[in-house]
Amino acid sequence: MSKLSRLSSLRKDKSDDPLAPETGPVFSVRFVIALVLILGGIAWLAYYYLGVRPTDGWIDGLPVKDQEGTGPMAVQKLQGWNYLIGFGAIMLGLVVSAHRSTPLGRGRGVVVGMLGCFVIGLLWICVYYVTQTANPPKDIAIFNDLEQKNLFVGIALMAVGFTFATKWE
Repeated sequence: MSKLSRLSSLRKDKSDDPLAPETGPVFSVRFVIALVLILGGIAWLAYYYLGVRPTDGWIDGLPVKDQEGTGPMAVQKLQGWNYLIGFGAIMLGLVVSAHRSTPLGRGRGVVVGMLGCFVIGLLWICVYYVTQTANPPKDIAIFNDLEQKNLFVGIALMAVGFTFATKWE
């Protein structure tokens, strides 16, 4: 009995080690929800751009049913709002993932999420300015439809980066 007590006292408690990373489960319900939102947003954007939107984009003033869009009419009628749905799901998924119960919400994941969102948001804005303000503008998927709204996407990504910054310890 005395040997067992001595062995247990020799074991180092991880809570006393300042260099031990705070670990938690890799997959939690919140993390799965975040993944579903992010992947769902990406899938929505890809489906809308490649499968629903007319090849030359929507023509203002012409009824949706008279244009060459494919896919469900309900999705066609949303036109540009489909981008809000897709990017909104991606941003919401990133915000949900900035919780301590997910890998991106603790330890180094917070820094990765924060810097990743900041850098991607800044690159989004830079790519927009370099490619879409040229004469003639380059034909880059999604960028060509959003026009000035690309700035909102870049700034929103940086705002999501701040949700990670509030979790940084």
